[in-house]
Amino acid sequence: MTKTILNIKTEPSTKKQIQEFASELGVPVSVIINAQIKQMLRDRRVILSTELEPTPYLVKIMEQVEKDLRTDKNITKAMDIKEAIAYLNSL
Repeated sequence: MTKTILNIKTEPSTKKQIQEFASELGVPVSVIINAQIKQMLRDRRVILSTELEPTPYLVKIMEQVEKDLRTDKNITKAMDIKEAIAYLNSL
């Protein structure tokens, strides 16, 4: 199978991030880019999203925070500077 070169322009920080990500996966960057291109061609669509999926760890923390809010537990109320200093000194 013959190969060709496809050049793209991106920010240096983006290049570094994709190289680190590819390294974590143990594959070259070209494998990731080719897989994405093939997926787009197969699906005939491009999905661009800024939506982030929370990790299971973050979901657990958010659930605990919601529970604490409902039960008014582990919640520090807004206070003025004198109250804040007194609170910090009490810890």
